[in-house]
Amino acid sequence: MRQKTYVIVGGSHGIGWGLVKRLVSSGAAVTIISRTIGELSSLPGINHLPLDVTQAEIDSDQLPACIDGLVYCPGSMNFASIRALKPQSLADDFELNVVGAVKSLQASLPAMKAAGTSSMILFSSVAAGQGLPLHAAVAASKGAVEGLTRSLAAELAPEIRVNCIAPSLTDTPLAERLLSNEQKRGAMAERHPLKRIGTVDDVAAVAEFLLSDNAAWITGQVMNVDGGMSTVRC
Repeated sequence: MRQKTYVIVGGSHGIGWGLVKRLVSSGAAVTIISRTIGELSSLPGINHLPLDVTQAEIDSDQLPACIDGLVYCPGSMNFASIRALKPQSLADDFELNVVGAVKSLQASLPAMKAAGTSSMILFSSVAAGQGLPLHAAVAASKGAVEGLTRSLAAELAPEIRVNCIAPSLTDTPLAERLLSNEQKRGAMAERHPLKRIGTVDDVAAVAEFLLSDNAAWITGQVMNVDGGMSTVRC
């Protein structure tokens, strides 16, 4: 049986890093595209391509010949009132969340098709489906990611599945300033029906499942991994 091969964009920190560890532990070959090496130096046997996908093109020749799964992890937390929101902030978020994902897919597509069947995962946010104040930039770009997910799922079926994960606040370096003390952590936990903040493994486990053959009949879905925040009131 051929070794599974995955490309993770933004896999040096946070949820991407958690997923990389899971895939490597399962015996997969993993290529990570990210600006910095982050925590990857502690994990042997991975291939790291230092690249900012918003600033440079991905060279398809540097990617594996077959790609069983592509995961696009980059995200942002640009919070501002509508009065203070700058057009450039909107453009930057769209560039990172949407354009970067499309560029990554375009570079990976030949190798994904060569794999026979493949899977892509994108990341949205609970803010795309909920009306949260100060989240206009995040909600706009992540809402576009959800629309992109469904469009790509339709276009690339049946060979390539495309799904999206929409987490709520997760304990990652990106969220560090929101969780900088116990008072903030407690307040954030209380906002969720399950009364805790999400962990990297909570989200990475779902991503690993969606990449696997166990999810072979799932495509075009936005899966909320958010402690019940998007649907439960209690």
